[in-house]
Amino acid sequence: MPIRTARLSLPGLALCAANAFAAPAQVEQRSDVSLALANQLLDATLAACHADGRSAVAAVVDRSGNLVAVQRDDNVGPHNTLAAQRKAYTALSTKTATRLLAERARTNPEAANLNTLDELLLLGGGVPLQVGGEVIGAIGVAGAGGAAIDEACAIKAIAQLLPQTH
Repeated sequence: MPIRTARLSLPGLALCAANAFAAPAQVEQRSDVSLALANQLLDATLAACHADGRSAVAAVVDRSGNLVAVQRDDNVGPHNTLAAQRKAYTALSTKTATRLLAERARTNPEAANLNTLDELLLLGGGVPLQVGGEVIGAIGVAGAGGAAIDEACAIKAIAQLLPQTH
């Protein structure tokens, strides 16, 4: 049985190597929450809570659900820090404000199973962050005195900094 060998010219070899290391055909470019934006949102959120005589903790996650920043007022219960982060994660993951999601889970039998997912926290106070119709992250607020108050602090901050989204 004869042995066959392949011969490649130097330009042919270079072309094969170039194709092996070429960039993917499509590279996604997506908007995301920066640390600077997260801190501005947190400052504005806590200022909104303070304007109503409330203290709270607020957290911002990026489009992948990673914590970007968190701020906590003095004397806010430690459980609220985790709650704020989980509210933000839930709002991001479902692309829905968590107060609305909680209401749906209570009133719609088909959505009731959302309560069984440990990753989600179905308490109001989580709001998705949208730019150009695209969810780029979310903010979660806890400890301000209830779901509606938590959510209102976040919405005031979002309206101030991302007015085209609401």
